[in-house]
Amino acid sequence: MPTTFPDEVDEEALTDYAARYGDHRFAPVVVLIAAYNERDAIPAVLEGIPGSSCDLDVDTLVVVDGASDDTADVAVRHGAYTCVAGTNRGQGAALRLGYRLAAERGASYVVTTDADGQYEIDELPRLLRPILDDEADFVTGSRRLGSSENPQLLRRLGTYVFAWLVSVMTGQRITDTSFGFRAMRVEVANSVRLEQQQYQSSELLVGVLARGYRVREQAMTMRQRVAGVSKKGNNVLYGYRYSRVVLGTWLRERRARRLSGAAGASSADEQVNEPARAAGE
Repeated sequence: MPTTFPDEVDEEALTDYAARYGDHRFAPVVVLIAAYNERDAIPAVLEGIPGSSCDLDVDTLVVVDGASDDTADVAVRHGAYTCVAGTNRGQGAALRLGYRLAAERGASYVVTTDADGQYEIDELPRLLRPILDDEADFVTGSRRLGSSENPQLLRRLGTYVFAWLVSVMTGQRITDTSFGFRAMRVEVANSVRLEQQQYQSSELLVGVLARGYRVREQAMTMRQRVAGVSKKGNNVLYGYRYSRVVLGTWLRERRARRLSGAAGASSADEQVNEPARAAGE
């Protein structure tokens, strides 16, 4: 069921995080990973994350989404700041918590990647550089512009169909709506009302476009996961729900942008993560 920030699980996770780390501040760049039962895959991912990129220090934040294994302990042992949500709510809810935590603790930029090793962390500078050069506010990778090892025909077809749908709806050519390796200004991540627990990739991308931010795609690589199994369900059902989220998010965020422009500021009772005016408005 869709939720908004913060719910009871978020509050408990933030309290636990503060008890663990005190009032520490993040480096300018935070690599954010949502993880659920990824004890076997996540070590290689964490070991590959650099301490700096594009001349900026980098911290790693892992939000453990109600895992039943020792993913949290593994993340801590590998030096990642670790926030533990006691209930499994889905990747979207975990990332939403991470976006808020990154903003509250002083990060300027957030980069998301998956815990399963499907993305090439060496490509991180290609995500950050357009933002640092003030050419974009949100940069996402694209397997269609780059390469993918996924052999499933239905998922490849879905990538094309969803990209076409978003391109028609937003008026901006998008080739990959669900690539999980992305970089953004921290205020961009927190400007969209994020409700979806699982279908967050389309919700965030479409919301950012609806809010008028500058979005760029970069050619990138997507590999098979290094361990474990995908948490995504039936492809047909996933596609149906994904499409519904895309349309609903576009209508909701366009409406919110119009209301914000008419009032000169976001409505005080609109429960968003941290509303921010889109660049160029």
